[in-house]
Amino acid sequence: MKKIYLSLMLLGAVAFTSCDMDTKPWSSLDEDTAISTTSDLRKFRNQIYNNLRSCTSGAWMYLTDIQMDEFNGLIINGNQLGEISKGNITTSDTDILGCWSGGYAMIANCNSLIEHADKLLAQEGTSDADKVAINRYKGEAQFMRAYMYFWLADHFCQSYTQTDPNKDASGMPIVTEYNPTGDASKYPGRSTLAKTFELVENDLNSALEKLQAFEASGQKVEAESKADAYTYLTSYAVEALQARVALVKGDWQTARDKAVSVIESGKFSLATMKNYAKMWSDDTSTETILQPIQSPTELGGTYANVFQDKSGTSAYYLPNYGALSIYGEGDVRFDTFFSEYGNLTVEGSQYPAYVFNKYPGNTALRTSSDNNFANMSKVFRISEMYLIAAEADARLNNTQEGSKYLNDFCAMRIQGYKSQTYSADNLLSTTLEEREKEFIGEGFRWSDIRREGKGFKRVSDFPSETGLDYLNSIMVTLGRNISYAADDHRLTWPIPKTEIDSNPQLKGQQNPGY
Repeated sequence: MKKIYLSLMLLGAVAFTSCDMDTKPWSSLDEDTAISTTSDLRKFRNQIYNNLRSCTSGAWMYLTDIQMDEFNGLIINGNQLGEISKGNITTSDTDILGCWSGGYAMIANCNSLIEHADKLLAQEGTSDADKVAINRYKGEAQFMRAYMYFWLADHFCQSYTQTDPNKDASGMPIVTEYNPTGDASKYPGRSTLAKTFELVENDLNSALEKLQAFEASGQKVEAESKADAYTYLTSYAVEALQARVALVKGDWQTARDKAVSVIESGKFSLATMKNYAKMWSDDTSTETILQPIQSPTELGGTYANVFQDKSGTSAYYLPNYGALSIYGEGDVRFDTFFSEYGNLTVEGSQYPAYVFNKYPGNTALRTSSDNNFANMSKVFRISEMYLIAAEADARLNNTQEGSKYLNDFCAMRIQGYKSQTYSADNLLSTTLEEREKEFIGEGFRWSDIRREGKGFKRVSDFPSETGLDYLNSIMVTLGRNISYAADDHRLTWPIPKTEIDSNPQLKGQQNPGY
């Protein structure tokens, strides 16, 4: 059986580490995977949903949070994620390599699906109904390619708002065709950041058109009709990503327009304070826009041991004083995100402590009676759209409208919250504070710190008046009070050394500081 082996640049065919994608082998394509019908394409399309499930959960979410300012390592963690936490970011880091290679693996699958979709669309005799379905699958692949290029750019390129996006070699190497080769001379070098974002935006515009056409057609697939409405990609999820991309780019008007479009669709509503915790424990909520399906036999990444363990006595990382202190009285998120351990055990001694409980483990996803701390990834939620709209309005000086979005959001998070009309400055600062409180542990902190150009300093030590100052002695000393300046090179990840070594076009294109 003939197999085609793909290069690292085109596919990412390496042994993945903590950013591993839970998929079939990336390194081969054979006759068993041939796609000749619409049904074949639909089955292959399930693979890119598997990719999405993996790259929106587990380490893909928490790696940057461990690097940022809200968590501190404990001396019992065996240096798990220790180098990232301490700021020792190197070109040989295997976690970072896993994300790079896993990202290009997902892109390769998307490129392959798009190519097969185009071939099926060009076949004589393809029915109009099949064309609608094929275009839908193509649109899904375009969306997921855009999602991954955006994610990679937001980690391996300098922030769009803090650099010249037209600078040579400032973007990602772009691969839009499934064309495996062992000829290193054909590997691409880095594009500009502007070109990378142009690809993302073009893919999303095309995906939106295709998903809207499918939704207007009234077509349904039986297996999907029984699934939750947010399991499969919809046009609203495409617009949600468009809003997120525009925010990171600093395109405030587009960010606002797209966020408001999703809000005003009426398809989603903010979780109430009564139901907020269920969104995280049971993975059910009125505000979920996209949540790829998981089951005990089809899991994404989990959070076991990083923030909690099944014994209820251990954790690698604790939320620090700076993270805990930003929540005021009556904030539903404090009791939802943080749980009290009565006997955190460190070197034979026991301590009361707050642990991070945003991912408590959905009992429906357990493979045994033990908690595996698996929760479905909430790729987009309507809460993000409210905060994007509020921030964009603040930057556009639309204070009345922005205040409404922020007030509506806060009323569902803070007991006794009183609505107000904010000034532009207060609207912006309060919205950014709410983003930090809402999205802790979801990877947003990294992106926000980068695009705001403000750096950070960990506020780790618990003051004596908290009664938790005994925790200071069990934190890892190195990195405990680390700070990054706004221009710190570590706010951009390095291109992995293995990639630089294997691709001659990347010579001289490493990120500054590495």
